[in-house]
Amino acid sequence: MKTWAGLLLTALLVACATRPAQQADERFFSDANFAAPAERIRADDVFALSPAMKRYLDRDIADQLRRGNRQQRLVDALYGKGELRLEYDSAMTRNAAQAFEARSGNCLSLVIMTAAFAKELGLAVKYRSLYTDETLARSGDIYFVVDHINLGLGPRLGDALSGTQFPDVLTVDFLPSPDSSKQRARMLSEKTVIAMYMNNRAAESLARGQLNEAYWWSREAVVQDPRFTRAYNTLGVVYRRHGDLAAAERVLGYAMAQEPSNPQIVANLAQVLGNQGRAAEAGALRQRLAQLESDPPFSFFERGQAALRDGKLETAREMFAREVARAPDYHEFHYWLAITYARLGDARQAREHLALALENSTTRGDRDLYAAKLERIRSAQLLQ
Repeated sequence: MKTWAGLLLTALLVACATRPAQQADERFFSDANFAAPAERIRADDVFALSPAMKRYLDRDIADQLRRGNRQQRLVDALYGKGELRLEYDSAMTRNAAQAFEARSGNCLSLVIMTAAFAKELGLAVKYRSLYTDETLARSGDIYFVVDHINLGLGPRLGDALSGTQFPDVLTVDFLPSPDSSKQRARMLSEKTVIAMYMNNRAAESLARGQLNEAYWWSREAVVQDPRFTRAYNTLGVVYRRHGDLAAAERVLGYAMAQEPSNPQIVANLAQVLGNQGRAAEAGALRQRLAQLESDPPFSFFERGQAALRDGKLETAREMFAREVARAPDYHEFHYWLAITYARLGDARQAREHLALALENSTTRGDRDLYAAKLERIRSAQLLQ
């Protein structure tokens, strides 16, 4: 069964900045079972500006920022042609300073870095989560749900009162979708954004097999926003992989009580109950999961890969095509469909889907792989 970790490569946000504070329940933590983290984990580090970032504001773009709309000038400096040119790369969720140093990051990293600069300039910052279909991703046997976030930048109070005409809010979207300005969105507090960052780091640590680091990151995500249910899901996966099944059941049971129709949480809890030998309870949850999802994410993909291994190329083509139909922006589905077409001898379709895989890829490694494969097929060589 798949393991679902809660990863938000793009992000979410909800207008609950004024909701009453909630403390994390210590019952959910098992610090004594894990060694101290190798890396410092502090909420203050997420938006902190490095000396290099401060120099960039004070020296490199200071003149630009004095000319007109500071929100637009900042965004142009960071992402416009001929300027800093940060690059989208989903391989790792970085904090503000790390994203600036690497000149790259996933959506959440770029939102955090842009917000850090904006706050230093005194601009108003809003975080927005768009209500869109969930995007899925995977790393080995861990599957991720990826949500879409963008950023709103407002003028400084002094600018707003000066009489200068600025738009109320400049929307900054790193993965723009059609008519995103018209899509429904919800606002999130900065505490929730920090929890998302911590949760991403936990999921990425899980994918690398670093359970100790994953525990501390997911723990801190719960501490930062105890209402952020996906952090409990990730923490439960950490416990299960660590062999702490009672702790995993406790955390995932709480998460399911908050979101009883969340298929990822239901699937993970069913797996924990099955690991404990509680077949009837696990079976009941799997029946519930089947009602929530008749064809779970990646199910056609897995069938396609099995067919490809068995040499059933037409079946593999059909399965991969079905995944592409319901998730047309996911690069890996196009890649495996291209491989299948190549083995069927259809170079044109293989080239077309490799190009789409390249267009939708989100890491440098994937882009390099797809570009190399595309070049080979353009040279009339079949994919290996």
